[in-house]
Amino acid sequence: MLKKSLLTVAALAISAAANAEVRYTVTDLGTFGGDYSSAFGINDSGQVAGSAWTTVACHAFLYDGSTMHDLGALGGNYAEAYGINDSGQVVGTACGIPPQHFNHAFLYDGSTMHDLGTLVGEDSQAIGINDSGWVVGCGGAYDHAFLYDGSTVTDLGTLGGFSNPSEAHGINNSGQIVGRAGMPGGYQAFLYDSSTMHDLGTLGGNYAEAYGINDSGQIVGRADTTLGTYHAFLYDGSTMTDLGTLGGDSSEAFGINNSGQVVGRVDMTIGTYHAFLYDGSTMTDLNDLIDPASNWTLAEACGINSSGQIVGGGWHDGNGRAFLLSPIPEPGSIVLLLTAGVTLSLWGLRRNRRK
Repeated sequence: MLKKSLLTVAALAISAAANAEVRYTVTDLGTFGGDYSSAFGINDSGQVAGSAWTTVACHAFLYDGSTMHDLGALGGNYAEAYGINDSGQVVGTACGIPPQHFNHAFLYDGSTMHDLGTLVGEDSQAIGINDSGWVVGCGGAYDHAFLYDGSTVTDLGTLGGFSNPSEAHGINNSGQIVGRAGMPGGYQAFLYDSSTMHDLGTLGGNYAEAYGINDSGQIVGRADTTLGTYHAFLYDGSTMTDLGTLGGDSSEAFGINNSGQVVGRVDMTIGTYHAFLYDGSTMTDLNDLIDPASNWTLAEACGINSSGQIVGGGWHDGNGRAFLLSPIPEPGSIVLLLTAGVTLSLWGLRRNRRK
């Protein structure tokens, strides 16, 4: 009887593993008393960076897994946090102390929001940061992409002449940087690697920009197609692959983790966006992977970490809210169940043989 029961446990575990569909719980990260919030970055510890409204202002926030912390706004009344590294350092942009109403790039080091505007220009923003604390963004007199390594600011230039603008959006732990650079007629996605800015091309149109890069050098963003619409892309070092849409006209990819999972948004109809997950072969509407009774519409997914947690912005009970998606079952739980079931079964078989 024991043998049969234990084998049943193992069979159920194997069946659960085979049939489990990856789904997510949704956490509403809230606001600071206002009507709106959105999340843009997440690290491997599950800390989240974004922006949330008070009753009168928009402030950058850091969510630590249970609490949304107000990072302030450099004395002004507007700030957004765009990137976070595994040390919990946060970057973004904030409106400076009145009457200096310029947007200044900032770096939050865990206790203090440091104004980088004096380094990279009166109007600047910091968008990405890697685990070494290197910061990328745009600013300065020519509105160029920059790299700040903690002591030195490097102007990354552009692709179409020094007077054309550029923006850096992401940086990986090898120091590779991606973004967009001005060209005659529009912007082109770029990869900056070893002091050289490379044009990544488009999907047949005239426009592209890159938003994220992982540690393998895979790059995501959006690019024009021959039809005049823009589609999310994945660039693997040599080829730009069109990730398509979910039936609408356009899509864009904002984040990628080291497993190659991609997140972004699709335009389902004009002005109606849904967040998506691309797993290497299939683009899935994330709204199909949450409880339909949760009263959420996930509009855009902006970041994904190594555990598959996803952050972004959407609508919860009609209110604009930052969200955190956590996979169900949690990574490793099925493996643990399988291991336990098989171990118990083998133990039961050996016990019965001894009898």
